[in-house]
Formats: sequence, C-alpha cells, structure tokens
Amino acid sequence: MTGHLTPFRVEIPEADLADLRARLRRTRWPEAETVGDWSQGVPLAYLRDLCGHWAGEYDWRRTEARLNALPQFRTEIDGLDVHLAHVRSPHPGAFPLLLANGWPGSIVEYLKVIGPLTDPPAHGGDAADAFDVVIPAMPGYGFSGKPSRPGWNVERVARAWAVLMERLGHDRYGVHGSDWGTSVATAMAQRDGGRPAGIHLSPPIAAPDPATFGDLTAGERAVLADLERVKEWEDGYSVQQSTRPQTLGYGLVDSPAALCAWIVEKYRAWSDCDGHPENAFTRDELLDSVMLYWLPGTGASSARLYWESIRQVQKWFTEGTGDVVEVPTGCSIYPKEVPRPSRRWAARRYIDIRYWNELDKGGHFAASEQPGSFVEEIRAFFRLIR
Repeated sequence: MTGHLTPFRVEIPEADLADLRARLRRTRWPEAETVGDWSQGVPLAYLRDLCGHWAGEYDWRRTEARLNALPQFRTEIDGLDVHLAHVRSPHPGAFPLLLANGWPGSIVEYLKVIGPLTDPPAHGGDAADAFDVVIPAMPGYGFSGKPSRPGWNVERVARAWAVLMERLGHDRYGVHGSDWGTSVATAMAQRDGGRPAGIHLSPPIAAPDPATFGDLTAGERAVLADLERVKEWEDGYSVQQSTRPQTLGYGLVDSPAALCAWIVEKYRAWSDCDGHPENAFTRDELLDSVMLYWLPGTGASSARLYWESIRQVQKWFTEGTGDVVEVPTGCSIYPKEVPRPSRRWAARRYIDIRYWNELDKGGHFAASEQPGSFVEEIRAFFRLIR
C-alpha cells in the first residue's frame, strides 16, 4: 500500500533452487581461454569449479536465514515496490544512516557491518557511534520491483530515497554511497528540500582538473593512468549495459553460469584481491552476491540503470560538469578503487569536505572486503556532523 511498510521475508521456493542446480549441471561450456591469466575474462577451469560448488555444496538457506534475521519491508514509492532492511539500533540517539550501493552490489554486501554500525558496544565500540541503518534495493535490483517504463535514473532514485527516509520517520540523516550509490547520494545532497545532514562517499564523483595537469602529484598521475587502462580494458561491461541491456539480459537471466562469470569478473577486477577473487572473498560470499541477481532475475533490469544514467555520470567524471554539493561530505579512498580523485579535484565539486582519508588496503566492495576499516570510516565522518 502507498505510504505503508509491509513486513517482508525472503522465501525462495525449493523448486527454484532445484532448477538452478539443474541449469548449472546442464551448462554448455565454451573452450578454454587461449591465455594463462584473466585477460580474456574468467578462466574456464575456475568458473567450472566455482559453478560446481554452487550446484553441490553452496547452501542458500543459510544466507536466506541471515537476511530474514533483519527487519525487512516493502513499500510503494512513485509507483514501484521498494525492498529494504531497516535495522534500528538498541541505543538512544542513534543517527539514521542510509547505505546506497550499486551494481553488482546488494544488501549482502553490508551483512558484515550492520551489527557494528547499529550496536557498537557489542563489537568493541562506543554507543555514541550507533546508527539506525536503512538499506534499500534500487529499482530493478534485488527484491525491489522492476520498472516497466523508462525514467528511473539516479535523480529519480534519489527522490525516492528521500521519500523513503521521510516515511521511516527520519528528518535528519546521513547517506553513504558506493558505486551507483555515490551518484544517488550526491543527487540527494543537491535536492532543495530534505537534504541529508551529510554524505559519505567512496569515492566522490569528481573529474580530474585540467588546471592541475602541469603540477600533478604521483598519486594523481597514477589515477590518470588507471583511468586510461580501465577505458581500454575494463569498460566493456558498462558499454553493453548502457547500450543494449535487454540483449544482455537474456543470457544473464537464463544462464546461471553466464551471470556468475559476468559478476565474479568484477569482484576480481575491482577488489584488493592480488589477482584472485578468493583472496578477498569466500566462495560462498561471491555466490551470495550472484544469488541476489539470479533469484529475482534482475540481469536486464539492473543493467538498465546504466542505460538511464551512465552518460550523465561519465560527464561528471570526464568533464567536471554538475552542480556543486554544499552538504558536508566525507570521502574514503580505497587503493584499488577506480576512479580515485585527489582531494583538490574533489573539492571543486564537493565544497564542504569535512573528512578525507586515503586507506592502504581495500577496493570497490569495502564493506565486504574491509568491514573493520569501513565501519571506522563511517564513524569518523559522522562524528563530525551528528
């Protein structure tokens, strides 16, 4: 019902899990790559082994139980059902915090940090750092509804999340953003009404400043080199999702092996894993993330956000266009993240940076890869604006 929150539980029929296992066992595999590394994509031997584990030993019910231990809801916003977890802290004065993520993330990306954020004393922290945590699934992602018409771009998601926080009773709150969540958090901070009290970004959305090119730091030179490398070797997924998400979706929704390769490649490329995803994640953690796309069949619907918004975001990255952000901002820069703007580049757009830290370990999936430092980064920034 519009304006109401309906309790929600994840209850996947056993027939769906049996169908998944059968599809995995019937996979029609291509020949092996002609190189001895990941430069042509996920190696055949590794993917066959991972999918064998998925069909045999992986236990979805364990993850389902972890999700159902959280207070979950669905609510209609702007004509679309939104799935969310709303985990309130047991401590008075907890600060409301919305965690906004992107592709190929999901609620499972944050399972390691929900406890420390909501109940710091139970994890060796201070109750003064407690948060009430809100984790929504974006339209077309996870167990949220799938848009049936165009128009769900990052600005519309930002408006929806502002409505959601108001509906939950939070009139002053913070937002953390990663991946698409950085764009959503930035758009929320630029709204005339209902602005968050502060936003924490990993990383901020800021283009290199041409005015600095004659006096670049070593870090800035490394960032520019990484941007060139990514453009040449890593952006194929984005081009496909931003131009033909429907065509791609047929394979991702029909073939679990294809979906697994499509997503796990990014967990390897974007994490601080020293060349192999299982140096940063367990097999079951990788498959948990894939399952949040397989079970609800969101291969096409999640990719459409690229079709809706990637060109605008690319302008922010490459041209520095976009209105400035006046809301207090905290930035945590993980070493394997791309892009990694320098503070002086970011300050052109985020004009009230209250917190900046460049960490020595971690990548794109910081809450999963480095949950301890992720929690400390969130706490450090929001102490400044509570």
